Amino acid sequence: MFGPNFLIENEVEFILWAPYQKKVTLRLNEEKYEMEKDDKGYFRITVNAKEGDKYSFIIDKGEIPDPASRYQPDGVHGRSQLVSLKYEWKSKEVKINPDDLIIYELHMGTFTQEGTFYSAIEKLDYLVNLGVTAVEVMPIHQFPGKNDWGYDGVYLYAVQNTYGGPYAFMKFIDEAHQRGLAVILDVVYNHVGPEGNYMVFLGPYFSQKYKTPWGLTFNFDDAYSDEVRKFILDNVRYWFEVFHIDGLRLDAVHAIYDFSPKHILQDIAELSHSLGKFVIAESDLNDPKIIDNKCGYKINAQWVDDFHHSIHAYLTGERNSYYSDFGTLDDIVKAFKDVFVYDGKYSNFRKKTHGAPVGNLNACKFIVYIQNHDQVGNRGNGDRLSTLVDRQSYVIASTLYLLSPFIPMIFMGEEYHEKNPFLFFSDFSDPNLIKGVREGRLRDNGQVIDPQSDEAFLNSKLSWNIDKEILEYYRTLIKIRKEFGNRCSRKIEVDKGNNWLIIGLEKIFLLVAFSDAGLTSKYSGELLFSTSDFPINIVSGKEIKVRKGVGVYKYNI
Repeated sequence: MFGPNFLIENEVEFILWAPYQKKVTLRLNEEKYEMEKDDKGYFRITVNAKEGDKYSFIIDKGEIPDPASRYQPDGVHGRSQLVSLKYEWKSKEVKINPDDLIIYELHMGTFTQEGTFYSAIEKLDYLVNLGVTAVEVMPIHQFPGKNDWGYDGVYLYAVQNTYGGPYAFMKFIDEAHQRGLAVILDVVYNHVGPEGNYMVFLGPYFSQKYKTPWGLTFNFDDAYSDEVRKFILDNVRYWFEVFHIDGLRLDAVHAIYDFSPKHILQDIAELSHSLGKFVIAESDLNDPKIIDNKCGYKINAQWVDDFHHSIHAYLTGERNSYYSDFGTLDDIVKAFKDVFVYDGKYSNFRKKTHGAPVGNLNACKFIVYIQNHDQVGNRGNGDRLSTLVDRQSYVIASTLYLLSPFIPMIFMGEEYHEKNPFLFFSDFSDPNLIKGVREGRLRDNGQVIDPQSDEAFLNSKLSWNIDKEILEYYRTLIKIRKEFGNRCSRKIEVDKGNNWLIIGLEKIFLLVAFSDAGLTSKYSGELLFSTSDFPINIVSGKEIKVRKGVGVYKYNI
């Protein structure tokens, strides 16, 4: 595996892929050792070393950290530190069952006031009581400075020092597993952050053909790409085997470019499945091949932005940017029935036909939400849905996705009506990068608050000012899902009226009134949950008048 590997106690093999370099010297503490280069450009050396020792590599550009470092205690520019990663696990990994999957997405730095793995452990019992079955942690590989979303990381193998480092992360995972919670880690294989990236001096890690808006993208299909693919696949194996992670969420796979006969995404999926693990993709392509097991990339599930956009645009009335493609009740109906609203349909926003039909892929191939870090954080003011719509609309939106046939994902704080924003924040040290981020976020997102400021970061921390009524709604809806959920089946019927929907699932049906309405249900049922004055019993064919809200019913047999 790339990086430092403990062979036996106090004996470490250092491996560095650096075909651009003719000579590499290992500096271990204050000692220096010449490394040997092989035909593929790997430099290796085995020396006596111990946990806590600091090391770096001396190349023709100067002294650099290890790109496969396991720990960067002094940040992205500091020397690497040896950690054996020996940990006495008290738990077993949690096998993810898509039927039961309810995800909670969190950002480690803002989830608690302390912003560490240890403080997050104190909230795990709360998450169990909420009813979620998995925690999805936004990226924790080492990024510049103290505060960042995590997508500017440059050391794929190193756990962020300001969160507590690798052993604290292991403790967090172990404690989650002891409570039956799976841990899904958000990883970034589409680009590397712009500060602290020393791989450019070592070899062709990055593509000369493709670009992303965020940084250099990995070379998956050009000369020397075999070793780059190994670098990424070793990282996949590392998180699963060393850290006991249960699943990975792959960031923005539409920006992973690979024209090899076998796409790197398929390699990642097959490796993960061979280890019994789960893989999720974020993609804006609306392309079912990403999750197709027969002729696609075999990834387990993917995020569905169309579901979010349909509900958000309808409830808020927003029509800016990509919301210009959404806003009708028909969009929500199509999202329930066909998953992708744009599945081969012309998009005015994109000025082209977008997406493809999902066919008969089951519901657990798709993850839905009404908020996530992007949909909140890419708004200029970091507005949460709680500040954009009234309470009834909020609970309607919550009910629609939590009781949908798809896998639901809660964004941290949403379940108790958190009103603090989630802004974009970063902590670069390069003046040019700082200037670019400030200007870019203002120009593209309308973010007035300086993303480099402590204010942006601190304002984004959860208040934990819990609205007990909303929290109880979420707990109740999750209990209903667990008892009456569709279990991956897309067997569903949707009737639409004047600002209302009736959604028929396998064991329950939903009456959804977006305003005071009169409606007639073709189903008869008994009330399980409502947010307003919905009748206790519904009789098929009988008109009822309801106030704005939602009612959940089990069928009368």
